[in-house]
Amino acid sequence: MSLPEEDRAGAMSRLPRRGDRGSVTPFVLLLTVALAAVLGLVVEGGRVMSIREAAMTEAEQAARAGAAVLTAETLRSGGIATGGAAAVAEAELVMSQSGHSGTATATGDSVTASVNPFRVSTPLLSLVGLRHVTVSASATASAVSG
Repeated sequence: MSLPEEDRAGAMSRLPRRGDRGSVTPFVLLLTVALAAVLGLVVEGGRVMSIREAAMTEAEQAARAGAAVLTAETLRSGGIATGGAAAVAEAELVMSQSGHSGTATATGDSVTASVNPFRVSTPLLSLVGLRHVTVSASATASAVSG
């Protein structure tokens, strides 16, 4: 019992060709690498953004704490001469208690707090050459009376 001519041609076209064997492997490999890079960007990028936001919050809180030291009497008496050092010390204390060192300056009725730059490691993104990201933050707060 033999197959009709058209059935034989259809059966032959369904058989894999020897030249096509393994041709999917490079595509799958490239797709896997691309998906790993996207996964790394999402996970590590989100983590870095979260850490950057925390550093910004630390700087804002330190600046507010420093500005709170500048009372109305301090501002009337010239501000920096009498309360500036205490405001700077308070802001730097808040930053060190938050986990990151930083510097603060007091000018007039405002205090600026800057969290020192620090590195955040990115293990997933190191696969594409980005081993770490540097994060820093700065914020200014003004003393308000009333």
